[in-house]
Amino acid sequence: WQTGLMDCCTDWGVCCCGLFCFPCLACQVAGDMNECCFCGTSVAMRTLYRTRYNIPGSICSDCCITSCCLVCSVCQLKRDINRRRAMGIF
Repeated sequence: WQTGLMDCCTDWGVCCCGLFCFPCLACQVAGDMNECCFCGTSVAMRTLYRTRYNIPGSICSDCCITSCCLVCSVCQLKRDINRRRAMGIF
């Protein structure tokens, strides 16, 4: 991951969207990945993204992170998408 799970300060827009309009952020992430809007918050979505970009981790860690801190998980995913898009590798 290009930012840590709790690195909300690196992108206040994503953080605020996640805190105040979480369904909107989840749908943005799903749309970025050409998936169903309801998939934006799933373990499968995080695992798919992590494996696509060879990010270290496991399905078990994805499940724990998604279960314990869903908003942070989706914010981290969106920050990573934004950074990869800016670098031209998304």
